Amino acid sequence: MKEIIANGVRYYRYLMQKADPRVEGYFMMSSPLSSLIICLIYVYVVQVALPRYMQKKVAWEFRNLLIVYNFAMVALSGYIFIEFALSGWFAGYSYQCQPVDYSTDPQAIRMANVCWWFYFSKFVELFDTIFFVLRKKNNQVTFLHVFHHGIMPVSWWFGVKFVPGGFGTFHAFCNSFIHFVMYIYYGVAAMGPQYQKYLWWKKYMTSMQITQFLLVCIHTSQLFFIDCDYPMMFAYWIGLYAVIFLVLFAKFYVASYRKPKPIAVTGSSKMTGVNGVNALQAPTNNVHQKSC
Repeated sequence: MKEIIANGVRYYRYLMQKADPRVEGYFMMSSPLSSLIICLIYVYVVQVALPRYMQKKVAWEFRNLLIVYNFAMVALSGYIFIEFALSGWFAGYSYQCQPVDYSTDPQAIRMANVCWWFYFSKFVELFDTIFFVLRKKNNQVTFLHVFHHGIMPVSWWFGVKFVPGGFGTFHAFCNSFIHFVMYIYYGVAAMGPQYQKYLWWKKYMTSMQITQFLLVCIHTSQLFFIDCDYPMMFAYWIGLYAVIFLVLFAKFYVASYRKPKPIAVTGSSKMTGVNGVNALQAPTNNVHQKSC
């Protein structure tokens, strides 16, 4: 056991020698331990502690807080998207092979900064799940939802620490735009039933999310066929993640919008007792839309 621990320590020190020195002073960047601890606490809270606390309590209602939270996330996601665009993807980045610029050039530093902001936003998004549990929307808190939110901050710690820029930021660039749109949707939804008529584009938001993961899959797959000065380990991780969520979103889309909805029948007439709204609406277990 001592030998295993010693080897682990030696490998960790070796790994840290390859870290980007530009991000050493960034908040929570000195070690992955703080990110890991927060994520483990998050999993325990939303899976055990908070559900147990809410078991015999009435669901919380905090519409105003949800409105503020969602539109604050609109602002944060919009800022991150613009920064990814102006520091790279709309400012000369190659969509084929783009190595990380480790220099102190202002544009390279700007990209490193927005990578950290994307990492930080993943901690803020943990409140999504906490709000679900407090409102007793437990059908939203699936294993996949918790897995996604619980692993993103840790995985992005390594992204910021070692590759804050370049090829691997394409998925974050896409994801920040999708989150910008998604939080607009949830912000308007939180404003009350009278605003439901403005949410007719829900179906298209799901299509955008599927398109996002498809684009990331195609973009990442390029590194399997070309030479590029970018660590393949990160390419494998991004590609695997994109494939998993592409399948999940496609499955959700088919279940929500392609499969015929059963028509409720009561009494002697086959048409009486049909609730037109309930018969046509998509399933309420909308976990995948809120997951990414």
